[in-house]
Amino acid sequence: MKTIINFLFILTLFVLMPVSIAMSLLWVYPAEFLGESSRILYFHVPLAFLSVLSFVIAGYQSLLILIANSKMKDREYKAYNAALAGIFFTILTIITGSIWAKISWGSFWNWDPRETSIVYLMLIYISYFCLYSVLKDNENRCRISSVYLIFAMIVMPFFIFIIPRMYHSLHPNTLINSEGKIHLESAMRLTLFISIAVYTLLYGYIYNIMNRISALEIKTEEKNYDI
Repeated sequence: MKTIINFLFILTLFVLMPVSIAMSLLWVYPAEFLGESSRILYFHVPLAFLSVLSFVIAGYQSLLILIANSKMKDREYKAYNAALAGIFFTILTIITGSIWAKISWGSFWNWDPRETSIVYLMLIYISYFCLYSVLKDNENRCRISSVYLIFAMIVMPFFIFIIPRMYHSLHPNTLINSEGKIHLESAMRLTLFISIAVYTLLYGYIYNIMNRISALEIKTEEKNYDI
């Protein structure tokens, strides 16, 4: 299993990622009206996708904690690591979105519904880490923080997919819109989907490494405790 994971990482990092970047910057034509700034799309959207995916993974691991008491420590650090990776990708989403906003709308921040919604996502993540830190000496920290992540996973779609689309937005509706159609040319669509797939593979590898480090830390603590 480790051999397969390492192979996928090497394939992603040294083959698929360069191909994805080359397609984004050199191969695909810039979008009409948006010009060269539209190339940020192939970085911004995958990062936003990973921010949402982290919520789902963290919520799923937390749900398993409440359902079964076995391997609670394993599930706890997996939920925590998903949230940690999530806030990192959320910050990158905000940065790339702000750069796009500056080029397209003349300002890094415009209080656009989509801009505001991703900040809500970041604040929910930050609140989780605050809660987790405050409950450091509480024996129920794992369950309490798990309930929070499950609740966050449930409300996340409303902040990201529903509420922002109830108001007028400057943000282009290229992927999710009322018509249910993807407003992208075939080359742009292919490049975007490849970028999302490659970033997801890289995310999976990073998440796996984080979990392995956490598992080693727990084993080290247990050995020191036994001594």
